[in-house]
Amino acid sequence: MNGLVDRLRLVLPAAWLGLMVGVAGIATPAPFALLAQTDAGRVVARILGQEAWLAIALGLSVFILERRAARRVAAAEAGSLFSTGMLLALGTLFCTVAGYFAVQPMLAQARAGQHALSFGQLHAVSLAFFALKALLVATLAWRAAGGLRPAIAS
Repeated sequence: MNGLVDRLRLVLPAAWLGLMVGVAGIATPAPFALLAQTDAGRVVARILGQEAWLAIALGLSVFILERRAARRVAAAEAGSLFSTGMLLALGTLFCTVAGYFAVQPMLAQARAGQHALSFGQLHAVSLAFFALKALLVATLAWRAAGGLRPAIAS
């Protein structure tokens, strides 16, 4: 069972990164190329909502897997129960909650002219959180790929 869990810990960040690249590079621009701006905005809002909930599930999963790995290392080497991987996973969760669940309601207010910041400014904040989350997930994937090298060489 540990082998399967270890493989999942190594593969999950790369799959998550691929999903994020697909959302950012294909799924969100495509509706704006094909639909009226209002309809495209609704489609993209739906896509990003689904991505946010999936990011919560993936972030929690990666955190749990990283915590399990940190426990094994701490037991073997008397190290810390907190790892860099856990910190990166928590960062992705923060970016998701702040970037989608906090900023999204403000975007609707800004569109109606009821917010101090403009729609464009809030959109930039949301995009910055998404980009930071992608960077954190890429770091998790890069670290996991480095962990694969010894297994492949042996």
